[in-house]
Amino acid sequence: MDVTVERVAGIDVAKAEVVVALRVPGPNRTRVQEVRTYAAFTSSLASMADWLMSAGVGLVVMESTGQYWKPVWNVLAERNFELMLVNARHVKMVPGRKTDVSDAAWLAELAEHGLLRGSFVPPPAIARLRDLTRYRRRLIQTRTAERQRVEKVLEDAGIKLDVVASDLFGVSGTAMLRALVSGERDPTVLADLAKRSMRKKIPLLEQALTGRFGDHHALIIGIALAHLDDLDQAIGGLDAHVAVATAPFATAVAHLDTIPGVGLRSAQEIVAEIGTDMSVFPTAAHLASWAGMCPGNNASAGKRNSGRTRKANVWLKATLTECSWAAARSRGTYLSAQFWRFARRLGRKRAATAVGHSILVIAWHLLSRDCDYIDLGSDYFATSDAQHTRQQALRQLHALGYRVTLEPAA
Repeated sequence: MDVTVERVAGIDVAKAEVVVALRVPGPNRTRVQEVRTYAAFTSSLASMADWLMSAGVGLVVMESTGQYWKPVWNVLAERNFELMLVNARHVKMVPGRKTDVSDAAWLAELAEHGLLRGSFVPPPAIARLRDLTRYRRRLIQTRTAERQRVEKVLEDAGIKLDVVASDLFGVSGTAMLRALVSGERDPTVLADLAKRSMRKKIPLLEQALTGRFGDHHALIIGIALAHLDDLDQAIGGLDAHVAVATAPFATAVAHLDTIPGVGLRSAQEIVAEIGTDMSVFPTAAHLASWAGMCPGNNASAGKRNSGRTRKANVWLKATLTECSWAAARSRGTYLSAQFWRFARRLGRKRAATAVGHSILVIAWHLLSRDCDYIDLGSDYFATSDAQHTRQQALRQLHALGYRVTLEPAA
């Protein structure tokens, strides 16, 4: 097999050390391999980079192993090496030869013959934004889980406040929870803390706030409320930092924000995951495949096997799924019509995935063309179905030997 890269290095990355296999031309058209092991400390990685530079390496390949590849990548990127990050699933070793040295050598051999395909690695500005948006999403998930714990404690105490109040953690609900924590148990006093439109429900609130709320319930909810306050403050601080980090990409975020179901936070998260340079994805289909938002193509011997979507980028998939549910609740939009059209045939979960795929395809086109979204309207499918039905009827009549002229009804 032809050698396309003469001087190449494969790196097997672990938490404590990295194994580097260097392959260079030898005498009489042979290939010479040298393997070295370095500690994963920055100073050792710098020595590794010096060795590779002195060898004139043209390409360095490594697997995307957790977070451990990032320090190695950063050190080599500072030296302007040509780098390639590959999916570990695409570089399976031959059974029975699984060692760090053989892994590194296998990577180098595949790379020198041009048999590897690199994964998308965001530029530094996008990578920093991605760290912020992912941590913010984790905090939001933690806040949601903490709120669910409060609901469970109230249920255990027989307090049905969440049945009457549409938002348990709104102004009125929070005031009642803090009063319960402070020791107030009288349902009449607690219900009187209702604000604005909630005051119409005071009789129901008195019934809902009658239970067996004890001191240990107050302790747990008090700690949970304090935790929620801390989380709200942390999320607000991250929002401010994300806004600064997305300032260079404000135009892209504004374009994505025009898609129904995509809000400011979701637009920021999409930019953080896919970047703004769509040239790295030749088509929208490539982007959807990379994100795991399209069905798998798995067929053999004329039989089509499971086409379930891959895990791929779970962060982006979660954002797109949330956007698709929000789009389903929008009025008079193409995405809403598409969601309910799919939901009738496939169920709501699959419909959410399908609409998430559509949102990602739309995002690719908006970022590629630097434009806002133009909605096709909720009647798009009804119109297209009518045209299809009309054309199908005409073909059938023509096949029977009739010539038909259609005129619109009065």
